[in-house]
Amino acid sequence: MSAASADTVAPLKGLKVLVVEDEAIVSFLLEDTMFRLGCRDVALAGRLSTALAQLDQGLPDLAVLDVNLGNESSFPIADRLIALGVPIVFATCYGKNIDFPERFANVPVVSKPYTDESLAPKVAEALARADEAKT
Repeated sequence: MSAASADTVAPLKGLKVLVVEDEAIVSFLLEDTMFRLGCRDVALAGRLSTALAQLDQGLPDLAVLDVNLGNESSFPIADRLIALGVPIVFATCYGKNIDFPERFANVPVVSKPYTDESLAPKVAEALARADEAKT
């Protein structure tokens, strides 16, 4: 990892992250990526109901949400997380071509397939926006 990448990763150290992804292999790859980027705990949810139940276990510091969860979207969990002050990043294979509701206009989006180098800046952006919103 380059020095610039290491600087980008610093905000991830020690974070608890919720990953909402319906494709198991992608979910496991994202879990590995988050650990490589310094996260201390990664909770996985493959369905909207599981993701909502995860919130009853405690709030994450950040969530990475696949937009399309089979025949449902992650927008309801995104709404809940935002209301609770948890920063989110959308992950999608559609890139910016997806028609996001206006309320998500400022949510960072990472396109699949993603790498450590493409995901880390989006996560850092989400965390920075959450910090700005607190002040």
